[in-house]
This record gives sequence, structure tokens and C-alpha cells, in this order.
Amino acid sequence: MDLKSFNRFEIPDPRTRSCLKITEFNRLSTEINKLCGIKLPDSKLVMVEGRLRRRVKVLGLETFEEYVKYLFSETGAKHEMVPLIDAITTNKTDFFRENAHFEFLRSAVLPEVEKLQRNIFLAWSAGCSTGEEPYSLAIVLSEYFEKSKMHSFSIFASDISTEALNKAIDAIYSLECIEVIPMDLKKKYLMKYKDPAKPQARVCPGIRSLVNFSRVNLIEDEYDVPGDLDVVFCRNVLIYFDKATQEKVLGRISAKLRTGGYLFLGHSESILGMNLPLKRAAMTVYKKV
Repeated sequence: MDLKSFNRFEIPDPRTRSCLKITEFNRLSTEINKLCGIKLPDSKLVMVEGRLRRRVKVLGLETFEEYVKYLFSETGAKHEMVPLIDAITTNKTDFFRENAHFEFLRSAVLPEVEKLQRNIFLAWSAGCSTGEEPYSLAIVLSEYFEKSKMHSFSIFASDISTEALNKAIDAIYSLECIEVIPMDLKKKYLMKYKDPAKPQARVCPGIRSLVNFSRVNLIEDEYDVPGDLDVVFCRNVLIYFDKATQEKVLGRISAKLRTGGYLFLGHSESILGMNLPLKRAAMTVYKKV
């Protein structure tokens, strides 16, 4: 038998052998809930362990016990809380996700706002992740404004994850990611890399310049976002909060909307049972009254 054809057994790296204990998970989940409102039931332990394993390695630590100890130290509290949130938050999004919302924006909201003769249209993508949503908004608004009497628009986009925001600002996406965008809009608003080794495209500068990105934590009392907004897209964000937190967040978001402005939520989100100045306008679309 040729032993050279077999790999030797190796002693596992202690970093990969370490597991996140339930007591450590509970301490982390309590802190994460306090920092950004995200609820993490015990069923998320394996997910949290997987996502934090890279942080353990980056910091040169060997166990999750060491990581938790560092996190709650004076140095860790200062430097590790943001990377912790970056690692835990889910940044799943797509261009023109839940496209019925963009159709409603085109067919109902924009014509209505145009009749009001407002000088500028203001939109906020709250929980913008890696940028697909605000850039989708920018494309829709650019197309409409070409034939509209309205003068200009501005889009504010925010997320709690600095890592996601950096990707959004770079605005570079795989060709697979932009497949959903119609070819005429791709040619108009995206630039494909010439290098075949880079199957990517970048949102063109004209569209990038229309979106202002910033970090906003939705469970904080104040948002550094302009008021008198025409629309707010806050989709698939509330699902991570408990009911009481959802109502508080929506109350603060509603305060940023002008009367008659629209709030778009995710397909599985609702304001049922909440005391808010909103009425249903379409499926998961609400109008401020």
C-alpha cells in the first residue's frame, strides 16, 4: 500500500475546536439586544458561533471564552462592539427586491407627489444593507424624473453595519447579482468590468452621487436623517425586533415622514395593533395621516 497517497491526521487547531457555551451566548445575546435591538433566541447559538469564529481568529484568540472576556473589557467595549454587530447582522438583499413596491412607487406615489409641486423628492432607505435597495430607488427615480416636472430628488441610506455600508459605498456587484435588472437599465446605470477575470459591475457615478450613506442605529432615540420625507423603505428590518421595539422604531420613522408620505415594510411585517399615524395604502405600504 502506498502511504504517500494518504493525508496525515493532524491535531485540530484549538480555534476551530472551541465552542460557544450557552452561558457565553446568553451574555452576548443580551448585549446585542441592548446595542441594536436584535433578539437572538437559543436556536441561533450555532449561527452566532459560526459568525464570530472569524473575529476570534482575527483577534488572535483561541477560545470563545477569551473573546467574551475581551469584548467586555474596557478595550473590547471600545473597539469590538461595532465589529460584533457587523458580524451578527444579516445583510440579505437584492436589486428590486419585492418589486411590487417599486411598481407602486412608480404608478401611485410619484404621480401623487408630482401634483403637489414639491421642489425635491426625499427618500430614506432604512436598513439599506449593501446598497441594492437605495440604488434600485435611484434608478426608478432617475427614470421617472427624466419625464417629470419635478426638479430633483435625494436618497438617504442607512444601516447599522459599517461593513455593509462600505460595500454599498463601493457599489460593486457580481454579474449574477445584477441579473434581475433589465438590460436597458444595466447599460444605462452600471459599468461592467472589461477584465473577464472580474465578473462584476459598478453602479455609475451619476447614480452613486444621488445616495448619501450613513450609520444609523434604529433603536436609538434620535436619527441623523432629514425630516419631511416623501417615502421611507424599512423592509425586513423589524423582524429582528420584539413588538414593543418595533412600535417605538416605527413611531420615530413616522415622525420623519411628511403628512401624506409613505412607509414601505417587508412582506412579513405589519403595524397591526400599533398606535401609529399610519393607514394601509397597499400590501405592506402605509400612508402617514
